[in-house]
Amino acid sequence: MFVDFSQVIGLSHLKNHLTTTVAAGRVPHAQIFSGLSGSGLLPLALAYAKNILCSELNPKDEAYRRCARQADALTHPDLHFVFPVNTTADVKKTPRSNDFLPSWRNFIAQTPYGSLPSWYQQLGVDKKQGSISVAEAQAMTKTLYLKSYEGGFKVVVIWMADKMTTECANKMLKLLEEPPAKTVFLLLTEHEDQLLRTIYSRCQKLTLPLLSEHDLSQALIQHHSCTPSEALRLSKVAHGDYFKAQQLLTHKEEDIQFEGWFLTWARGAFKAKGNKSAIQDLLDWSDQMSGLGRETQKSFLLYCSELIRQAFLTHYKIAPLVYYQAHDAGFSLDRLAPFIHQNNIHAIQEVIETAHYHIERNGNPKLIFTDLAVQMTRLLHQKASQ
Repeated sequence: MFVDFSQVIGLSHLKNHLTTTVAAGRVPHAQIFSGLSGSGLLPLALAYAKNILCSELNPKDEAYRRCARQADALTHPDLHFVFPVNTTADVKKTPRSNDFLPSWRNFIAQTPYGSLPSWYQQLGVDKKQGSISVAEAQAMTKTLYLKSYEGGFKVVVIWMADKMTTECANKMLKLLEEPPAKTVFLLLTEHEDQLLRTIYSRCQKLTLPLLSEHDLSQALIQHHSCTPSEALRLSKVAHGDYFKAQQLLTHKEEDIQFEGWFLTWARGAFKAKGNKSAIQDLLDWSDQMSGLGRETQKSFLLYCSELIRQAFLTHYKIAPLVYYQAHDAGFSLDRLAPFIHQNNIHAIQEVIETAHYHIERNGNPKLIFTDLAVQMTRLLHQKASQ
C-alpha cells in the first residue's frame, strides 16, 4: 500500500509541511487536498492520515507498530473512507462506501494514483456516474460521534468530494461546523470549484502541483523498468500525471482506438462542407460515439483536446513540446497542423470542453456528439490569418 510519505512520488515541500504540522500538534480539523489523482492526491492523504493516527504513540512501542500495520492495510478502525459509488449486481439499493471496502482496498493496492474512471471500472459501473449520497453523511455522523477505538484521532478521507450530492454536502457541512473531538476531515478533489462554497470556506486548502518531469521519470524507471529515454518521453506526454504515464505504458490499444475515432471525425468534417454523403458519415460517427460508456466518451474527448493542442504546436513549429506519434500510417500531425491555428484553436478547444462538460452531467450523447461534429466542420474550414 502507498501509505507512507517515503513512497509518495515527489511533493517534498508538501510532505515536509504535513509532517511538521502533525509534529507540532497543529492539524486543522477540515482540509481540502486539490489536484490531479495522478499527482498523488490519494497517496499523500493516506500517508498523512497514517501520520496523524499514530502521532501520539511511541515508535518504539508495539502499539505504534500495530497502528502502522493497520494504517498500511487500510483497516485501522479510526480511518474512515467515503468515495463515489453506484448500484451494482451485488448492491442494488442505497449503496454506501462501506459496502465496497474490499474493492476499495484492492483498488488502492493496485492503482494508488488511479483516476475516478478507473475506480468505476473496478466497480463495474463504468457506464454510470457515481455519487456520494446523503446516506453516507448520515452514517458518518453516527460513527464519528462514537468514541474512537484507539482513543486518539479519527480521520475521514472523502475521495472525490465534489461528487457529494447537495443533500450530502449540506449534511457534511454541519459536521464540519461542529466536528466531533479529535476528528480530521480530508476532502480530496480534482474539481474544487464544484464544492459547496460554505464547505470550501471552512477548510484549509492544500494544492498539489503536477509532478516534475524528473520525479515522474525516476518513478517510471524505478517501478516500471523504463529506460531513461523512454521514461523522459512518457513524463513529457503525461504532463505530470503518473497514472496517465502508467496508462501510456499499458493502454496502447486504447490510443489506437481513440486515434481511429478522431480521424473518422476529422476526415468527415473536412469533407462535409457542401457534401451530403459526408454529412451522413458524421451522423453515423455521432451514433457510434453516443453508444459508448460515458467514461470512455469523456476520455476520448480529453484525448481529442490534447491531439488538437499537439497539432497547434506543430503548426507553429514548437518542436520541443511535440511528442505525439501516430499509429495510423496514413496520418501525421503535419497533415492536420495547417488547419489548427490562432484563429480557431480556442474555439475548437472550447467546443470539446463544452461537450465534455455536458457528457459529465448526463446530457444526451447523441445530441452532444452531433453538435460537436457540426462545430468541427465549421471550425476546420476557418482560414488562418495571412
